Amino acid sequence: MLEPIRNFMKVGTIHRVSYPYAGKDERETLATLKKLLCDDYFDALEVTRFADPSVRKEAISMIRTAHLETVAYGGQGLLLSNNLNINDLDTNKRNKAIEVLKAGIDEAYEFGSSSFTFLAGRFEQETVEQSFQALLESIDEVCSYAKKSGNILIEIEVFDDAIDKCSLIGPSKRVVRLAETACSTWDNFAIQVDSSHIPLLKESNEEHILPILKYLRHVHMGNAVLADKNSIAYGDKHPRFGYPDSENDTHELAAYLRTLLKSGFLNSADRPLVSFEVKPQPGEDPDLVLANAKRTLNQAWLLV
Repeated sequence: MLEPIRNFMKVGTIHRVSYPYAGKDERETLATLKKLLCDDYFDALEVTRFADPSVRKEAISMIRTAHLETVAYGGQGLLLSNNLNINDLDTNKRNKAIEVLKAGIDEAYEFGSSSFTFLAGRFEQETVEQSFQALLESIDEVCSYAKKSGNILIEIEVFDDAIDKCSLIGPSKRVVRLAETACSTWDNFAIQVDSSHIPLLKESNEEHILPILKYLRHVHMGNAVLADKNSIAYGDKHPRFGYPDSENDTHELAAYLRTLLKSGFLNSADRPLVSFEVKPQPGEDPDLVLANAKRTLNQAWLLV
């Protein structure tokens, strides 16, 4: 593809994944946020919780000053860091997860985010239907809550179902069922996919993307290690493209983008958010890993 990438997508990255070692001091984390905001390769950024309201206010001011086109809010970590499950069969525990997501939605509105994303939790095969119904009930509450304050889009990200996150919403048939059910009620609900999770689900790009295309609003570009269970990057660790024994490099990213383009998801009329989710592994320099991602995307786009 010779036309510019920007004609078809808003390229973003996930702040806390690109720079996971910024330190526990949130003010120190602002330095890496500034670095990304000063990089005009990115039209968008995905942010998450700043616990200190004064630091959050400063981060919001920085984003507005930089005239960033799009902000998205990732709420996955709100659940994972607190060991909460949005489809927990224990109602009290599920309600705690819902309340955490509601607080995240409030913060997302502060940032002026276009979307708020979360993930489904673990499940047991013998109670999968109960877990699915519990998830639908949670989506009802979350989508209803979000509508009270504006038009933010509530997205659920598709993860693996058996290797790392072991999420209820993984296999494409279950994703389709969820999307058809939830979107028939809520016009502020959508699906998000990630190229790193597709090989973990042992699906092709077409099997994973095409059945849910009309519900898809936002995608990630990432990598995963599946072949070597002894690798420190095994599972859903989002290593750089071309990492040893990994699934995705330039040609695989090109194939992913080609599917998204041919299907019409990537388009010039309503450019979607397409973000990197690549994380430096122990001992790696975050700046070099991000340079890897940008270079890989540039090379892949030429092959599309």
